[in-house]
Amino acid sequence: MPQTQEFIATGRRKTSVARIRMMPGTGKIDINGRSFDDYFPTGPLQNVVLQPLQTAKLVNSYDLSINASGGGASGQAGAVRLAISRALLQVDANLRGTLKADGLLRRDPRMKERKKSGQPGARKRFQFSKR
Repeated sequence: MPQTQEFIATGRRKTSVARIRMMPGTGKIDINGRSFDDYFPTGPLQNVVLQPLQTAKLVNSYDLSINASGGGASGQAGAVRLAISRALLQVDANLRGTLKADGLLRRDPRMKERKKSGQPGARKRFQFSKR
């Protein structure tokens, strides 16, 4: 039985985590058992996910099986984008320069700031009363 080449990578954004399995194929993308167009219905989110493949000019070269969890749609799209970029590096290390130039290998560190005690939110204060 011939072994198919499989690349596994993980991406994170905010509280979202995306684990990806990338195999040579026809460009079929499956996210949490649903089709790509069904999971990310809007164009901007689809563009975020496909950005690494478009940069590397490998749009219909690989089948992607993705498990995304946590956060919302935007965070999950960013996590999937980082996972795809990392998997592409495993395929061809020469892509590092082009992916890095577009900022696709950088994990976005922005997270929600924690709520502090003695106030209603992270930065907001309770109303001050002078008298």
